[in-house]
Amino acid sequence: MPFKIIWSEFAETQLDDIFDYYQKEAGSRIAKKLLKEIVSGVKKLEKSPWIGQEEDLLKHRGIKYRYLVVKNYKLIYSVDQVNGLIKIADVFDTRQNPSKIKRTN
Repeated sequence: MPFKIIWSEFAETQLDDIFDYYQKEAGSRIAKKLLKEIVSGVKKLEKSPWIGQEEDLLKHRGIKYRYLVVKNYKLIYSVDQVNGLIKIADVFDTRQNPSKIKRTN
């Protein structure tokens, strides 16, 4: 049975910011293409939620976070096996200082 994807408000905001930035700097076509690639990466998790590696920088949290890299972005998520959910917590630009990843809710 495939898992259901749920986006946190924070992750949705990050996705909107990424789209807005690329739309302004590179145009709508590039922005839409990047967003489509990110969403396609997330869709892979529906059938294979364990393909992402554990996120070491968030190990101190009560929730076990994993990540999948798409382009320059880490899709940070957790798996709720009991309820069949994948919760996308953050879309993190890997060109940033890694310590900023701790902002993830």
